[in-house]
Parts: sequence; structure tokens; C-alpha cells
Amino acid sequence: MALDTDLESIQEARDAVRRAAEARVKLASFSQEQVDRIVAKMADAGRAHARALAKMAVEETGFGVYEDKVTKNLFASERVYEAIRDLRTVGVIRCDGSRKVAEIAEPAGVIVALVPSTNPTSTVIYKSLISLKSRNPIVFSPHPSACRCSCQAAQVMADAAAAAGAPRGAIQCLVHPTKQATDELMRHPDTALILATGGSAMVKAAYSAGKPAYGVGPGNVPAFIECTADIKRAVADIFSSKTFDNGTICASEQAIVTESVIEDKVLGEIKAQGGYLLTDSEAAALSKIVVTSGGGINPAIVGRSAVTIAKMAGLAVPDGTRVLVARLSGVGPQYPLSREKLSPILAFYVEPDWQAACERCIEILEFGGMGHTLVIHSRNPVVIREFAMKKPVFRILVNTPSSQGAIGATTGLEPALTLGCGTWGGSITADNVGPLHLVNVKRVAYGLDSEEAERLYEEMLVGAAGAEVTCRLPRPGVRPTAGEGTRWSGVGGGQSYGTAGQAQAAFAQRRPVPTIIGPAAAIDKPVTTPFSARDTGGGSSRSPGRGATELGGEPGVAYRAAGAASVTSTAAATEAGGGRGQVASDLPSSRQAHQTRLVTDEDIRAVVDRFLSELNREKGS
Repeated sequence: MALDTDLESIQEARDAVRRAAEARVKLASFSQEQVDRIVAKMADAGRAHARALAKMAVEETGFGVYEDKVTKNLFASERVYEAIRDLRTVGVIRCDGSRKVAEIAEPAGVIVALVPSTNPTSTVIYKSLISLKSRNPIVFSPHPSACRCSCQAAQVMADAAAAAGAPRGAIQCLVHPTKQATDELMRHPDTALILATGGSAMVKAAYSAGKPAYGVGPGNVPAFIECTADIKRAVADIFSSKTFDNGTICASEQAIVTESVIEDKVLGEIKAQGGYLLTDSEAAALSKIVVTSGGGINPAIVGRSAVTIAKMAGLAVPDGTRVLVARLSGVGPQYPLSREKLSPILAFYVEPDWQAACERCIEILEFGGMGHTLVIHSRNPVVIREFAMKKPVFRILVNTPSSQGAIGATTGLEPALTLGCGTWGGSITADNVGPLHLVNVKRVAYGLDSEEAERLYEEMLVGAAGAEVTCRLPRPGVRPTAGEGTRWSGVGGGQSYGTAGQAQAAFAQRRPVPTIIGPAAAIDKPVTTPFSARDTGGGSSRSPGRGATELGGEPGVAYRAAGAASVTSTAAATEAGGGRGQVASDLPSSRQAHQTRLVTDEDIRAVVDRFLSELNREKGS
């Protein structure tokens, strides 16, 4: 006797979580190298299948634009991957020598992920990557109208992960998605965390499941065009965002707000770039098909083209119309087009000045967009600052398309497809969600008043997974590389940690900048412990009290450049590569090449100054 569909789906959900729980135990034992190898293969598979999955998504859902869905799949498998590739998620992930605190990552556990029909394949690629990067198995509950393409995307990711060594059950997708099955997934005792991307009802259900959850609120995004803006570019940015995949990204603009002094110029650009300005009667007709009788968005218009939606409303618009624009005088339920629409439809507001426009933007956000995103097109730093200070959102984008900017494609924000809205939007985070949101962090902290604390802290790090990369000092005078205890910032800022001070650099161009990290104990005073001595070129002395002074003759110097300092300990000389009583100049050339001294404030400033000089030369060429 066949089971009813709901019962069959519930059993499928239980079996999936059970397999995921078994995979969790195996994944938790994986090294950083194993994890990185798996994630790299998954990213390769996402790129290879980007077009096929995009085609499936458009055919199954009828939403969006094929070329744009290809772009979203590639964004997930390339840009997201590049952002997380070198991220440490295993073992020691951070350490602070000045406070004697080391942070150790532990995976959250079984992840349950809800998948929206608007982004059914790119979301699966993205969530698979960040979950496996943090050593978590993941089970997807796809939208019923996009089940086939979402399951195929999950299978692509699962096959690639398995080929690279991931355990069975690490990535799964329900083939019978029902409300009952999704509830079972979210409430299962072995489920640790929920990644909820979807409609408001589903996100609310995730937060009601009794599990930690990252939810995404609606994005009723206003775009303000201020009087100093490059109006042509501003309209072009808004339209490129609004028409991208026919407006299915929740960060796409939902309204244009501008000042009366430039109203005619803005309207001129709207018409010139393919916008159709609706009459009052046309706007009323459109309103009737955008919102359902229950007040929700009509799924029939989601992700459809402007021309298609106009025909549905009985309107005749020119072929080639890109966006439908409706002038409104208010915000709220009585103005249906003032809400999030997930299609190429824009509300249009004109205000007397930027202060009034500021208040209008807040009103729009309060009607379904709290915490999400706002865009401002302006050349006035005072106005930009005031908008940033006063708006109840956590992503304020300046002179860039919102859809692409909010997800980190055209800005320095973390590349992601789950955008937190903070407490204003009912979420537990305001961040673009990445792998570190899916780990628990253990902290090892030593008493600061203990004479042994420094030695114990540093010796504890010897051999700890991740410590040799995360906490080792780079050689000064040499541009740091990823293999010399540095990390790279993809946003354009660098920072050193430790008592030697901070060196910060922000560059106009988006490019990597070295970040010097390491135990502060070995930064601005003579090295006196085995761990520090070894990291500064002093060999592998294991006895307390043997430090760089024993291996180079001068406090804080392991090997002097001239090689003239005598080694003051015969045992240390032997361990450093020479015979008993030999001086540093007699050591093998390979040892002499390892001339390393301690990092100082001057060293850090020199690295930053040299980097800035290189950047200026590149700009001038």
C-alpha cells in the first residue's frame, strides 16, 4: 500500500536528516586541506553546470532571464568561492597574542536550507559551498515549483563533493517537498541550524521552529537620486538592477525617489532608457494584478518581463519597454505598487528636497523593507552621510546597482545570496551570510597576570591545526604571501594585530592587501620562548629560556645580516644548523638566507608605504 504524499515526504525528511547526522561526524574530523579540496571541486562543478542549471530553472519556473540565471550561478560558484577559498574554518582561526586568546572553529551541525523559486539553483550552489566550507552537512527543502532544478543543482554539488572525499549524505535535497516535510526538517532533533531564504511565511515558520535560524526579510528597496547625481548613470544603474533576472533578487530597487528640481531630467532619462511612465488609470489597472486579494504579491507576475506584465493588466506598451514606472503620492496598503514587487515595476516619488526624500525612503522601508538595503545616487558627501546615519537598513549602497551591489558583485560587501536584515527586519544577523556564520567558536583564554601565561599560550599553539598559518609572523621587509602567515583582504583594507600597533590601508581599487597577524608577544620585545624563537628564524629549541638571543647574539635578532654575531649557546648553535661553538656566519647558506628579525611599527609602516607606492605607480601607468 502506497503512503500518502505527506507521509512519504515526512519519512524522506527524517531519512535525510539521519544521513546528514552521520555525515556530520565524519566531516567534523576533516582537516582544512580536505575541506578546501572538496569545496574547490564543488565550485568547479558549479561553473561547469551553470548554463544547464539556468536553463532548467527558467523552463521549470517560468521566472527570470536565462542569461541572468547563468550569471547568478557563476556568481555563486566563482565570486562566492573566491571570497571563501582561503578562509580558515578548521582549528585555530584567530589568535590575539596581546590578550592571549585563541579562537577555534567547530561546525554548527546539520544545516536545513529553504530554497526560493526565484533563485532555485544559485541558492543551492551558494549554500552548499558555505556549508561544506564550515564542515556542515546540508539538507535542502526546495520550493515545489522549482523542485527539479534545485534537486539537480544539489546533485551536482553532492557528486563533486563525494568525488573529492566528502561522506555520503553531506548534501541532500528533498524530492517530495511539502509543508509537512519542511516542518519535519526544521524541527528534527538533529537539525542544528536553518538557512531560510524564501517568502515571508516560510521565513516566519523557520523562526518558529525552535532552532537557530538565519532568515531573510523582504527588500522594499528605495533608490534616491539626489540633485548632484549623474542622472544618466543613476537611471542606468537602477534599470540594469531592476531588469536583472526580471527583478527576482530581493535587493532590487522597488521605488525611485528624487527631488523636484531634477524631476524633468530624471523622467527624461527614464523614458530614454526604456521606462514606460504609467498614467493614473494604467497604474490602477496594474495594481489589481500585482497584489492578491489577501495582500500578498501575485506569483504570476514575479520574474516576468515588463511587456508580459503589461499585457496581463490589459495595457498596451511599446515593444522593448524595460520597466513600468508608476507615479505615487503615498505608501501603504492603499498603494499596492509601493510594496516589494519582484518584477520590473518601479514606484516613482518626487519630493521638494533631500530631507523630505529621506523621510519618504524611511516610510517605504517601514512598509516591508526594514533592515535590508537602500541605494543613494549622489556626489554630495554630506547627504550620503546623513542617509547612512538615519536609514533603518544595514546595506547603504552608493552609486551602484542595488541587486548586484547588495550581494557583493559590484561592491566590497561579502559575496552572498543570503542577506541578513538584523533585528529591524526580524533576523539574528545584519551580515551577508558566509561560512563563519555556520561555525561555533571556542575561545582559549589565559590569565593576563600570570608569568607563565605567555609561554603556555605560545606552546599551546605549537602543532595546533591552523596556528602555523593563522598565528605565525611574516618576515619584515618582504611583501607577505599567503604561505607566510598572512591573510589577504578582498575588500581593500589591511590591518596588523598586536602590540606593535595597527597599520591600516584603504585603497580606491578593489585589490588584495596584506594583513600581518601573529602573537603580539613576538612583536615588540626580545623573543624568550621556544615558539617565538622558532618563528623568528631561531631553529627548534624546546627548552624554556632559549630564545632568539641564544641564536643570534642580539635581542630580537635570530641571524644578523652580516652573520657576525657569535652564538652564545653551543647547544643552540647545533640546533640552528652549525657545529658546537660555530658563529652565525659559519651556518649553511640556507640558514643565512633565513635572516629574520622581529616586526616593529616601522616595518609595518614600510610595508604599507611600499604597497601604496606600487598602487600609485600602477595608476599612473
